[in-house]
Amino acid sequence: MPTLLFYILAAITLLSTVLCLTRKNPVHAVLYLVHALFALALLYFLLGAPLLAAWQIILYAGAIMVLFLFIIMLVESPVADQSSRRLSRWLPPAALSGSLLVCGGALIVMDPAATAVISSYWLTPRDFGCALFEHYGLAVEIISLILLFAAVGAFHLGRRYRPNSKEDVS
Repeated sequence: MPTLLFYILAAITLLSTVLCLTRKNPVHAVLYLVHALFALALLYFLLGAPLLAAWQIILYAGAIMVLFLFIIMLVESPVADQSSRRLSRWLPPAALSGSLLVCGGALIVMDPAATAVISSYWLTPRDFGCALFEHYGLAVEIISLILLFAAVGAFHLGRRYRPNSKEDVS
């Protein structure tokens, strides 16, 4: 069963990545990328790394993808699709979401971490956090500032010029 689940999750990851790369609408592409990141998180959990799976969901599928969506929606892409009411448009995301839910439920029922043998080099989340922020705390803060600068730059670039606004009065 774990082998079959691994191949299903790998196929979901590949399919959603291909759909991400082939979409013209950037919002749809980001949503397919979120599917791929969730499938990767389930793969990490299947392989016995629940902490890495949680970080994958919280950091990448959560925070960074929300930032990407915010920037894409702020910049306002010129690609606009008027056919959003068709059922065929909702079928791929619904199928991917449903299969991810089924695989996630199977992983919860199966619980691969319960059968794994914890070796002597096992590291707790607290130890990992201490090691990360003791040695690489400055790098983490620099990355957060770079993301902040990117968001401010996208806001500035996406802002529309209004000649009658109160900001332009000198």
